[in-house]
Amino acid sequence: MSDPADKGRSDFLTEAEEIVEGLGRDLVLLDESLRSGSADPDVVNDLFRGVHTLKGLAGLFGAQHLGSLSHELEAKLDAIRLGRAALNNDALDLLFRALELYHRLLLAEKEGAAPPLRELEELVGKLEGSSQRPEAGGGAEELDLDPSIFAVLTEYEEHRLRVNVSANLRVFRLRVSFALLTIDDSLERLKAAAKPHGEIITYLPTGEGDADSIELDILMASRESAETLTDLFASSGVTVSEVPRKRGAATPSYAPKPAEVEPHDVAIGPPAALPERRSSIPPPLDPRAVGTVRSITQTVRVDIQKLDRLMNAVSELAIVKSSLDRLFDRIRPVGVDRATASELVRLSRTFDRQLEAMQQGILEVRMVPLGQLFERLSRVARQVSRDIGKQFNLVITGAETEVDKLIVEELSDPLMHMMRNAIDHGIEPVESRTAQGKPVVGTVALNAFQKGNHVVIELEDDGAGIDTERVLEIALQRGLINPADVRSTSRREVLGLIFLPGLSTRKEASETSGRGVGMDVVKTNIAKLGGVIDVQSEVGIGTKFTITLPITLAIIRVLLVEVSDHVFAIPLANVREAVTLDESGVFTVDEHEAMTLRGTSLRLLRLNNHFNLEPRRRAPVKNAKRYVVVTTAGSNRIGLVVDRLVGGQDVVMKALGPSLRAVKGFAGAAELGDQRLGLVIDTPSIVDEVMSSELRRVAQGKHA
Repeated sequence: MSDPADKGRSDFLTEAEEIVEGLGRDLVLLDESLRSGSADPDVVNDLFRGVHTLKGLAGLFGAQHLGSLSHELEAKLDAIRLGRAALNNDALDLLFRALELYHRLLLAEKEGAAPPLRELEELVGKLEGSSQRPEAGGGAEELDLDPSIFAVLTEYEEHRLRVNVSANLRVFRLRVSFALLTIDDSLERLKAAAKPHGEIITYLPTGEGDADSIELDILMASRESAETLTDLFASSGVTVSEVPRKRGAATPSYAPKPAEVEPHDVAIGPPAALPERRSSIPPPLDPRAVGTVRSITQTVRVDIQKLDRLMNAVSELAIVKSSLDRLFDRIRPVGVDRATASELVRLSRTFDRQLEAMQQGILEVRMVPLGQLFERLSRVARQVSRDIGKQFNLVITGAETEVDKLIVEELSDPLMHMMRNAIDHGIEPVESRTAQGKPVVGTVALNAFQKGNHVVIELEDDGAGIDTERVLEIALQRGLINPADVRSTSRREVLGLIFLPGLSTRKEASETSGRGVGMDVVKTNIAKLGGVIDVQSEVGIGTKFTITLPITLAIIRVLLVEVSDHVFAIPLANVREAVTLDESGVFTVDEHEAMTLRGTSLRLLRLNNHFNLEPRRRAPVKNAKRYVVVTTAGSNRIGLVVDRLVGGQDVVMKALGPSLRAVKGFAGAAELGDQRLGLVIDTPSIVDEVMSSELRRVAQGKHA
């Protein structure tokens, strides 16, 4: 039985991480609204509430460092949302730094490592000493409102009222009655209708109504006229009346001049969203709801390792199913009556359907949207942009595309490095872009989409592009290519050189990139996930990286093949077709075997030679056929020569142990039934190795 304390700590870390991820999304939204000149007050308020929740959670579980950061950050956000502190780029930088420090503190808490105390002390000091300014002048007192209403407004609601009145907006009282059973849905619909037209300050019960309904007075600030709002809410039964100003107070116009703000400062509001209900007068409870303890959430948290164990159990069931089928095939010739045989067939088909449903269900639970990763990348992009002073827009599409949770986590570091390169190497300085007639603000596009059993991720910039002549020059200087081969080297092969260790076209290294360390690691890490990376680039136009990955590594469909009495598994996602090998049609090109397949040349690789396997122990069969399995990785393809095609099968791939992890050419192992174990061929790495073998051979000769 698990220790409740450990379970509680695990739940705390999971919940804290979810809150921090939510803070990250809100910060990105705040950054976007900051650039537009008017920060959304609801986003600031959501940040405040999120940090407040995290502070309470940290106190509950004794996370002292997390709590101290949350305490100071909460105070800073409270000052911003109440207009007592400026919301500018410096303040936003502090918030982003706090977010990164949250991630590091949680990681240290999870791994039992030492927390980054120096960074924590420095940031807490800056939060404590950040400039404060008095709240913008009054104006709410100009409204002819009942003093009892001011008495029940929270400090935040009163501040939002002052901001809107100071901005010369009209204030309206909306009176509406809602049925208690549908009040939540009704309020949400009213909020959605009101948001494009102004800001709801507060909503207060009038005390009227019956046992089944409640009447609310809603204060709303808007530039619209009372007639426009009346038409807007006509179907909701809302009565609209403008709150008059006291005698002598200025009457607002319908289209006021926007309030000026300090340079680099952004006013929070007035616009657009509805703050959460914070009145000190709570609405009456529905008597039918009192006493219920039913949870409103329909989600549960599941550790990915538990899903792995469940997937392994399903894999064992698949093996048992295969064994039962073989047993049935053996006893059928002995003689089984027709009724029994029919029943066995029916049970086998039912087993197949249920097993497939279980596999699909587990896979769906493991899938998460790439938006989780893209949001982190957008924060990285913003920070790099600030550090190196480059302007660009980040365009994200396909964030809803789903992929295995483990792949998302392993993909974060490679994509982060590529994002840094796109900004630092790709996007030119403003002067250079202006001289070329390009828009001053560059563009970095991040796109994802599903393609069959794969997911494709594209990272593209409209920057300087890759100078292939410079790449060739560096490759020649470092002995990565033979001078005699320069003329025969294609542009695509030259672009592929950027993935070699130590190659960088940057004359001086920066803190962001340019040390020649990274793109080789990027390619290696993507290959470990069974993926491939391709690059296209044009000087002066831009660069595009394309990553192709399997959707999941949990269950894969494989083609079982036999090579020198050994059984191997080739992922079907990388198999285009299988054809019979005609030895008389094999020819040699550049010291490599090839054949012609439908009018095009196909490079061949004999797996028995590639893996140094001994010849078949069984007596060779005269005129025995061999087969070519045409495999693809990205836009490359080769033909794998095998002795026999065994058939297709669903397998759960398991990682190789530490002693075999360094062996190249294999992605993992899988149980095949009958106590057999098959190695899963790492098709992308083999294709890459074959296609670039000549460049490596030259490089090895140069360094020998």
